[in-house]
Amino acid sequence: MSSPQRIHYLGPQGSFTHQAANDVLHEFLPEGDEGELVPEGDVRRIMSAVQAGDGWGVIAWENNVEGYVVPNLDMMIDSAHVAAFARVGVTIEFDAFTAPSEEIPLTEVSAHPHGLAQCSRYIESAGLRPVPAASNAAACRDIRPGQVALGPRICGSLYGLRTLATGIQDYQGAHTDFLVLDRRESSLRRLRDDVRMQNVEHESVIAFIPLSTGPGVLANALDVFRDAGLNMTSFISRPIKGNDGTYSFIATIDSAPWQTNFKGALNRLIVAGTWIKTLAVYARRERPNPPVTSWMLPQGGVSSNDSSQDEIRKELLW
Repeated sequence: MSSPQRIHYLGPQGSFTHQAANDVLHEFLPEGDEGELVPEGDVRRIMSAVQAGDGWGVIAWENNVEGYVVPNLDMMIDSAHVAAFARVGVTIEFDAFTAPSEEIPLTEVSAHPHGLAQCSRYIESAGLRPVPAASNAAACRDIRPGQVALGPRICGSLYGLRTLATGIQDYQGAHTDFLVLDRRESSLRRLRDDVRMQNVEHESVIAFIPLSTGPGVLANALDVFRDAGLNMTSFISRPIKGNDGTYSFIATIDSAPWQTNFKGALNRLIVAGTWIKTLAVYARRERPNPPVTSWMLPQGGVSSNDSSQDEIRKELLW
């Protein structure tokens, strides 16, 4: 008998990543195959296990309130042999917990930094001092006297906690997407050999670094994607650490690297002097494309539809 597929996730039990890993277990393993969920203390250990060929990894990637999980993004850029072959989503809802016999005044609140940011209104109204934790589940497991822990509802029963409040997140409808990682060659083989993926549209995440800098270099790179007819849905930059004025750029594109127009664009960039790395390729899901209405916009800016903002426009244009 073959050994069970190991899936490494950010523990302990009860984290949102645990929930995502459990979803991966049921969605991507063939019926009848065994799987083993392995909690890890931090994402670096997840990456190390995947690079060593010890199974898959599941890491948080992007939240629709706080954006990309930047430390995880940086580790994907720096990893030697890891790429993602799937993306799964988890709805994010927080409850507030205390120790079951808590009686002393509550002064602190603990959660993952993203969890603290997503519950800022509750934290401010309760007058609590934020204390970052490695994960939301770890905050619940390691709760101290005088402390409130924020985490998924399941953490209450898992760690014997008292529920202080439910659904305390700032935004309803929040969700986090997670990447499923494997060694690079295994991810590519899975994507190409899986017959279920043959007629599926893909989305790719690539990192690229122009090897020369100066006016127009980035614009020229983006023109390559435009000229190839590729739809870019996300674009961000990250500094190359310790080197002023140098950046890596991360783009999410509606295509797969083996498709003709995308492959041609990548080859053009490489020939022009650009370093490129594929971070992820996965089945593209249908996404809403709503217009950005006026109530979504921050205050203090101007647009062509706002004729009443002439004074602000003058300030903007100096």
